[in-house]
Amino acid sequence: MISYSKWYVDEGVKNLSNNNFNYEDLLRCIPPQDIPQPIRESDGAGGTDLGPRDIIRAIENPNMLVPPVTDAGTVPNLTFSFSDTNMTLKPGGWSREITARELPVATTLAGVNMRLTPGGVRELHWHKEVEWSYMLAGRARITAVDENGKNFIADVGPGDIWYFPPGIPHSIQGLEEGCEFLLVFDNGNFSDLDTFTISDWFAHTPKEVLSANFGLPEEAFRDIPKTEKYIYQSTVPGPISEVEPLSPFGTRKFSHSLLGQKPITSPGGSVRVVDSRNFPVSQLISAALVEILPGAMRELHWHPNNDEFQYFLTGQGRMTGYAADGTARTFDVRSGNVGYMPFCYGHYIQNTGTTPLWYLEIFKSPIYQDVSLTQWMALTPPQIVKTNLNVGNEVISSLRKTKWEVVRFPGFE
Repeated sequence: MISYSKWYVDEGVKNLSNNNFNYEDLLRCIPPQDIPQPIRESDGAGGTDLGPRDIIRAIENPNMLVPPVTDAGTVPNLTFSFSDTNMTLKPGGWSREITARELPVATTLAGVNMRLTPGGVRELHWHKEVEWSYMLAGRARITAVDENGKNFIADVGPGDIWYFPPGIPHSIQGLEEGCEFLLVFDNGNFSDLDTFTISDWFAHTPKEVLSANFGLPEEAFRDIPKTEKYIYQSTVPGPISEVEPLSPFGTRKFSHSLLGQKPITSPGGSVRVVDSRNFPVSQLISAALVEILPGAMRELHWHPNNDEFQYFLTGQGRMTGYAADGTARTFDVRSGNVGYMPFCYGHYIQNTGTTPLWYLEIFKSPIYQDVSLTQWMALTPPQIVKTNLNVGNEVISSLRKTKWEVVRFPGFE
């Protein structure tokens, strides 16, 4: 499979980042033998696609163009790319989202990808939904105040997470290098453009009411925003010690270093799990940060407690969702994609690239849970497994009674 970087470097396709992209020029850079066709070599099924067609999409999704013979039925779409979403651009940053509107199967969780410039602010606001976030790059300052007047101010960086319960007001600001992060909300129909913001509330409150509430003349509010700010540009704040208001009621912790956790390792990679057991405030969201090395895969498994929302951080891979009743479908995934695996679907994720594949598994549940196919078989009487699957002692003796969340392919170096 050709990569965009190969086309760019080897063929000199220019201006991909300044809106001078030319699709026809890009297609001419692809050698005819590298244009994929919907023909499965193993059984000769399919035939050439005479067009019109989107060749770039076909190259990106080889396992949908030519599904494995094991795929069957009408499993719904389980992936969507943030690159296919609409950008909301503001002075100070941008945002884009994947919800049930973009990915209809994603009913329990929605995702927002946001960037803040140095000093850029996601304004003071709150939600009906939980907000769970993973820092992708840069550093940000987050603030919050709870219902008891306890406040929280922290600077967070790559691999850190935060969690704000419903109704807790908070803000996010980019520090010296700016920042980018993933936000996840516990409602598939959520939109980050439909939240409670302080500027919007002020704009829709009579000035005489503001005057009475704050004990100030109406003139003090003459310059309040007329509409919601959402994201705006400000200056980079000073050290926390210089700007932190001290609450007489104390502080409350809303952040956690997920990447800083000691991982659960196996021959194929690693897993870090965060839920209410090691991050007590996170009462409605659990997650895992998974690393899959080249030549390895997240083992065959399922989750017995809720749907799985995935966000792919680096690398490329493929996954198959087994939906029962003779149905299954395979998808290609890469960095910047969201994946979604409905409740109890059996699945795996295989690294199909040459670099580590990192992704997040996120659940609307206080406790992270998964069931390992291998462990289930190992802890079941061998006679049942043998007669159920028509396998012999070679399979039975290979079964592990402890989980390897990430397994490595035999003989891979």
